[in-house]
Amino acid sequence: MVVKIKTALISVSDKTEVVDFAKSLSEMGVNIISTGGTAKKLSEAGIEITSIDSVTGFPEMMDGRVKTLHPKIHGGLLALRDKDSHAAALKDHDITPIDLVCVNLYPFEATIAKPDCKFEDAVENIDIGGPSMVRSAAKNHKYVSVVTSPVQYSGIVEEMKNNDGGVSQETRTDLARVAFGLTASYDAAISSYLNEKSGVEFPERVSLSVSKETGLRYGENPHQSAAFYTMPGSKEVSVCSGELLEGGKEISFNNLLDTNAAFELVKEFDDPAAVVVKHLNPCGCAVDSDIAVAYEKAYLGDVVSAFGGIIALNRPVDVDLATIIMESYNRFGKANGASGFFAEVIIAPSFDTDALEAIRSLKAWGQRVRLIATGQIDRNAVDTNEYDVRCLVGGLLLQKRDMVAWEPDQLTYPTKLKPTEEQLEDLRLAWITAKHVKSNTITLVNGKKLVGVGAGQMNRVESGLIAFKHAGEMSKGAALGSDAFFPFPDNVENAAKAGVSCIIQPGGSKKDEDVIAAADELGIAMVFAGKRHFKH
Repeated sequence: MVVKIKTALISVSDKTEVVDFAKSLSEMGVNIISTGGTAKKLSEAGIEITSIDSVTGFPEMMDGRVKTLHPKIHGGLLALRDKDSHAAALKDHDITPIDLVCVNLYPFEATIAKPDCKFEDAVENIDIGGPSMVRSAAKNHKYVSVVTSPVQYSGIVEEMKNNDGGVSQETRTDLARVAFGLTASYDAAISSYLNEKSGVEFPERVSLSVSKETGLRYGENPHQSAAFYTMPGSKEVSVCSGELLEGGKEISFNNLLDTNAAFELVKEFDDPAAVVVKHLNPCGCAVDSDIAVAYEKAYLGDVVSAFGGIIALNRPVDVDLATIIMESYNRFGKANGASGFFAEVIIAPSFDTDALEAIRSLKAWGQRVRLIATGQIDRNAVDTNEYDVRCLVGGLLLQKRDMVAWEPDQLTYPTKLKPTEEQLEDLRLAWITAKHVKSNTITLVNGKKLVGVGAGQMNRVESGLIAFKHAGEMSKGAALGSDAFFPFPDNVENAAKAGVSCIIQPGGSKKDEDVIAAADELGIAMVFAGKRHFKH
């Protein structure tokens, strides 16, 4: 059923393109009711409008808190046009049916994102009348069109022009679907803010407010459908806040997962750092005073696994660094056993114009690689209130993010031999990297470069053996990181055989004394971090 639009109510906070939209409606003979600042803007543009107070018989009051909450408005929105009793009520109370509502809401999320936002300002930006009209119109979408975003304006105008001023049932239903999503998301943002201000970590109900960025070709596998959503209120520099630059293939579900893993690790470091990730685990990680050297070291950590990996950098990419990345195989990889090289994604704070040209032109894969520019990383602007969400069938597990990294004041030194300053630097990298590897985890670092990783094994001994095998001769003098304590001395004994010089682990095992005694006997310096970094 096509419903001809005779009366529209327009009341918007975001006035983008609203004048053109209202003009188009007016030219099609639509009577426009409007409120406050919207009415003023439309009138100044020469559009004839009916003020809200002339409809309700009441002035806007209480600083605009009350203007549309009135039976003359909601009766006009909610009336079932084909029901005799509703039609009689409209006639008896002189209520004009409203066929289209154009409303967008007070900018609550934009308000609370401001650093100087006061609680009172946040409360005043909780829209009441807007969501009420949106919900009324959406409920009665059998007869009413509810328009909630400027991106919908042109489509509505075009459809009305093609349907003698009418809107189809299919469109009204779709508009209602979007509208209820908007109000749900809006309330979720308010609830989250009030929970945060009240110090409630895990409230009785949790609603996650996310917005669809794009559909994806598929999920982890081609038979799984998928889409990418972001949290509009997040203030943290991240994959989700980054800009996907022009060119390259369409980004995928797995690309986004891996890129997030790589970028969250590289964000841990103040010094220039580079990370290479494959299947959510780092296969390369290094720090250096020179970002180009940091990248070379990270790539050389595992030139075989780096094939088709994700590169994350915490410094801008200039043409020299871009050239090194593009020529990784010829410069470093071929001589170290690689069969080839390309990257799926490169993420960094920014890319110079010359760097972009080098990436897109030096190698064929440069045309395909996805590039994400995040802006400058501010390690102090971390959203500590964001949940780490894990999905179960029929439910969710929520936890606070693991924000603990290197805590020098919390370290203890239980062995007779203490690590040198140089060893502590390698232990730091081993410990931070271990935090970002799937458990059970053993990491090996030598010369501020990740040289071996044992990831995701069902026992820690096996993780260690994998890391030692991969590192080979680089195990000698290396620092070992373990995401959880050693239940037995066996890992220490294997580390000594591989030539490891120092170890960092949480401590806390019933067998700590035996583990410490083994380290002392084998001449290994051991550090207890005091915290565990399981990652499932």
